[in-house]
Amino acid sequence: MATLYVENIPDDLYEALRSRAKARRRSIAAEVLALLEENVPTAQELKARHEWVQKLVRMRAKQANSRRDFPSTEEMQREDRER
Repeated sequence: MATLYVENIPDDLYEALRSRAKARRRSIAAEVLALLEENVPTAQELKARHEWVQKLVRMRAKQANSRRDFPSTEEMQREDRER
């Protein structure tokens, strides 16, 4: 596992990170790692996202092909009133 060192962190950012870590009962290093895991996608995560988007595109195309003309809300209300 790699080691990462970060220098010259602005004081306000460091304090915010420290407060966040304390609130979650983590070390600062553990909090930084959690933030990186949440916000920096891996190649595997990017691949999964791409596959998910492709699946949505296929579903949307399939839905567009199966659309029928449905009456508008006004037309349905008029039909109900005529009964």
